[in-house]
Amino acid sequence: MKNKITLIALATSTIFFLSCTDLEEKRLDEAPFGEQAELISGALAPAYGYLSWTWRHTNYYGLQLISADEAILPYRGGTDWYDGGKFIAAHKHTITPSNGLVNDGWNHITTNLSRTISAIEVLKPLAEEGNVDASGALNEMIALRGYLNLLLLDGWGLALKKESSGELSEILRKQDAIDYIENDFTSVVDVINTNRAPGRITQAAVWGFLSRLHLNAAVYRDPYGTPSFSSEDMTKVIGYTNSIINSNKFSLSPEYFELFNDDNNSNSELIFALDQRGVLKLEHSRWAYWSLAGSWFPRPEFPSADGTDGPAITSDFYQTWVDAYGNVDPATDARFYQKNTIIPEAQLNDFNGRDRLIATETDDSFFCVDPDDFNIDRGIIRGVIWGPRKGDDGKFETCDGGVKIGPVKQRKGNGPDRNVGYVDHVLQVDYTNEGSYHNTGYRVSKYQFSRTSPNGNGFSSVDLVLMRLAEIYLMRAEAKLRNGDSAGALADVNTLRASRTARPEQTPPALSAITLDGMLRERGFELYWEGFRRTDQIRFGKYEDSWTDKSDTDVSHRLFPIPQGAIDAASGIDGFLEQNQGY
Repeated sequence: MKNKITLIALATSTIFFLSCTDLEEKRLDEAPFGEQAELISGALAPAYGYLSWTWRHTNYYGLQLISADEAILPYRGGTDWYDGGKFIAAHKHTITPSNGLVNDGWNHITTNLSRTISAIEVLKPLAEEGNVDASGALNEMIALRGYLNLLLLDGWGLALKKESSGELSEILRKQDAIDYIENDFTSVVDVINTNRAPGRITQAAVWGFLSRLHLNAAVYRDPYGTPSFSSEDMTKVIGYTNSIINSNKFSLSPEYFELFNDDNNSNSELIFALDQRGVLKLEHSRWAYWSLAGSWFPRPEFPSADGTDGPAITSDFYQTWVDAYGNVDPATDARFYQKNTIIPEAQLNDFNGRDRLIATETDDSFFCVDPDDFNIDRGIIRGVIWGPRKGDDGKFETCDGGVKIGPVKQRKGNGPDRNVGYVDHVLQVDYTNEGSYHNTGYRVSKYQFSRTSPNGNGFSSVDLVLMRLAEIYLMRAEAKLRNGDSAGALADVNTLRASRTARPEQTPPALSAITLDGMLRERGFELYWEGFRRTDQIRFGKYEDSWTDKSDTDVSHRLFPIPQGAIDAASGIDGFLEQNQGY
């Protein structure tokens, strides 16, 4: 059924405006100067920059992350992160149309779409007049419209067809939505720029979007049934991913965590990313700090740069690593862990047990570092953590060499788990009182706390990675596997595993075979906490499984409910917006 609705924009969207001067200098510097050049830059910047809010941790990113089996966010200590229960409902799959996480996710995608449509309206007449730069920018905005509609289709089962801000949007579902999105991509893929930095959509990014579309097309055609993956779709995935890999424009990063560092804008594995580099007024290192302990300060130069004791990985997701490595610690995998905080043996004393609570401390149980030289460990963080500590005056404890680094004490929150010892991240995290304490659950430290930030949290220079070459190899491998080429699939997976050579002792060993279950596991190992897991679980038929504090099996919950505010706003329009099944 094709309905119509007006794109709903946030009334407060003006507070999210970008620093357009910085964006022009640092992100749109390929365009020539002049009046039309300013129009082009002014059209592109709000649309691209708003991806910062679309992928904000408490918007679409959080919705994707918490609803999957990889993450859980309990009511920490009975004091933090309840937020009306929206994260608990997302994890348990008991979301309602009034859920704040759903509302924010929907509103920011549709607002981003509105900005993209506005950019298209500015650029189209310039392109028709023969302005080459406007034509190139227009192609990018058409591709961005397709990308944002792909997010809507994936999350809510629909796309919004709209050519100008003055017209009503046409609601498309299933094959109609697939066709519309595919047309946006194919209409520009042969003419869009090919050599931009990852902050701009290029031909390779469009090939990647088309790969995602066809890899999931069976789900989008029948969102509540058992997907039937066609050879035609899988062949298209293989073709588009071949184009990216064979272009030789990208290469797999030997160091996994360099993909998420300050200088990742120049990393040759990145295909599409949100270009931050300190130019977005309100952007923070949200993907870096959300999961980390609130008592942990990764940037000793700044006493406010801490974690938030947000989500942890579930014991179920951790178990996938254990199942793969058996009696071997999964930290032997370069993607799982990078040791950066080197604790001198002389200072260890009784602090030598990562997986047990440390109960004693001496005056020598610390070591000194220059604040600029301190780096926290990366990856999945377990057990007792080390870092700078504050005294009663709220300032970091110092020593001759700079700041004292020792086992971090639990200071976060005002509940029963405050001041009870050291921050000791244990595996089990759930919705019980004890399972919700601030220390519970292994944490994810994937993104670097930006070293160029003037305050540790704001003006991050770490680009948010939205597409990289590893995903391309994994999509090609899965398509090959679903088309019966298990040898080709295994070769792609092993190519990816063998590429992480910066720490040879942690390079993942080659696999001897690959199955669909193994493919899902590999995607989890490589792409954890990058916003893919919910979509993957649905495609692999695992979204109705049970995991920590989630037992719902209703297939209707594969799609999110359309916010009630959007339904109400459309009720007076002919052919009103229909709520998704099951809500």
